[in-house]
Amino acid sequence: MPSDEKAPAEASIDLFLGEPTRDLERWAWLWTGDHPFPVRGRGGLLGRFVVVLKRLLRPLVKGATADLWDRQRVFNLILLETVERERVERAHLRERQDDFERALREHQGAIEAHARLIEGLDRRLARSTADVMAHNDALFARADQKLDRYRREARDLWHRLGALIAAADAAPAGELRRVQREQEYVELERRCRGSEEEIEGRVAAYLPYLAGLPGEVLDLGCGRGEALAVLARHGVAARGVDASGEMVARCREQGLAAEQADLFAYLAGVGEATLGAVVSFHVVEHLPASALERLVRLAWRALRPGGVLILETPSPLSLVTAARNFWIDPTHARPVHPASLEVTFREAGFEPVHRVDLHPFPDDERLPEIDLASLPDEQQALADHVNRLRDLLDDLLFGCRDFGMVGVKPRG
Repeated sequence: MPSDEKAPAEASIDLFLGEPTRDLERWAWLWTGDHPFPVRGRGGLLGRFVVVLKRLLRPLVKGATADLWDRQRVFNLILLETVERERVERAHLRERQDDFERALREHQGAIEAHARLIEGLDRRLARSTADVMAHNDALFARADQKLDRYRREARDLWHRLGALIAAADAAPAGELRRVQREQEYVELERRCRGSEEEIEGRVAAYLPYLAGLPGEVLDLGCGRGEALAVLARHGVAARGVDASGEMVARCREQGLAAEQADLFAYLAGVGEATLGAVVSFHVVEHLPASALERLVRLAWRALRPGGVLILETPSPLSLVTAARNFWIDPTHARPVHPASLEVTFREAGFEPVHRVDLHPFPDDERLPEIDLASLPDEQQALADHVNRLRDLLDDLLFGCRDFGMVGVKPRG
């Protein structure tokens, strides 16, 4: 420390007499200034003599020990500086520790919230990963099922081709062509009628009309047997007839009752008033008008009183269906208008008769509607008129893709 450093407040030599002070700043003042201690002695003549003797000897002793004394004083000052630096560093360390603890307390909530957020993200990530894996497993399982089905179909085609080649010389001239048409019909069913799951869902809409009937149900043009399977699962006795031997074979593989025959010949051969219902899904659009009328009258003959006739066909009330979707199937002959089909039902003797509109187009395929709430007040009236016109045009263009005509044979 510099020698001219000012003494701390109230510093004096008296602080070091008797019980010395513990203030390091005052000790630094003592050793920096090299302040001498007063010579003291005991009372009495001897005491005064000792004081005088000490004062006479002090210069001599101090001169003899000056070098040692200076080293001791420097050492003491260095020691005091070291102790002071340590005290300052300790104080600084305590301040930093206090700052850290205060920051920790202030941010503890945020740290815990982030920890909970990370835990939640981990859980969601684990669930999402599990969902993705399950979805992938389901996709692979479905792909395996389709591959198995394609393998079976390929084997069947190969076996049939081998049998036809072996019998080609002895077969009638039109046999190969008949088999070719049969295979074309199977492929057409797969491409145009939709998946078996879709058709099963569509057939389920008619279950309320077919429950508790007075006899079994006959499905004309049963195809792959979707309707027969739905009815069987709901405890409704049913059998089918189809002109395709391949389709009949598929029905029988599922344990469903089905026969290969001409639809009209089979229906004409059914006993009078023996059936509870006659159903036919997407068959009548393949028939001329005279054949459709004959089918309805043959069905009326075969039904018991209270029996039901259900015919489903694409709806020409939807221009998109009538002008576009209907003609995707090249075997379609003509659209059947619901008004003319209702007249055919009533002329044959069915009463009551009503139409069921089915399978509307999904919203994302229809005309968009203006959101009135997003417009200024002065524009909402005009937008509302546009929306009304949109509704009329949308019903005309889209509406429902199919309709079913349901007729009941009177009980007497």
